[in-house]
Amino acid sequence: MADTFAIDSRASFANAVLWALHAADARAARGMWWVDEDFADWPLGDERLLEGLTRWLQRPQRRLVMLAASFEQMAAKQARFTAWRPLWSHAIEPRTPVPELAGGLPTLLLDDGPVVMCLHDRVDWNGLATIDATSARAWRDRIDAALQQSESAWP
Repeated sequence: MADTFAIDSRASFANAVLWALHAADARAARGMWWVDEDFADWPLGDERLLEGLTRWLQRPQRRLVMLAASFEQMAAKQARFTAWRPLWSHAIEPRTPVPELAGGLPTLLLDDGPVVMCLHDRVDWNGLATIDATSARAWRDRIDAALQQSESAWP
């Protein structure tokens, strides 16, 4: 598995999400944080993603935190993921930040180690997925601040 995956299109974004999930799974990460305004453009209905996420969640003590400004459109835009999620509700924690922080959420996937996938430009689909401990730590610190001012969401 390469250490870096460039994102330059919607399709490569979908592949980068899969790449980051597989990288986190390969290093036996215990936690992942997924962040987005609403996850509308994520490949959450992709069978490969759901299979990989299921495989990862089947390991002990795994936790996925999803931070979004809104989960209101998930049922309509991510129906497959929405139907799959109740099986893993014990390990998936959807959260919404306070309104002051909700508008500036990045599109981001992190694990508890060096894996980071960030979409820098949502219009032109530019970003990077990489193995970079320094960058991942900085992103986790930023996201942790938002999580401290968040509440449980998407019951």
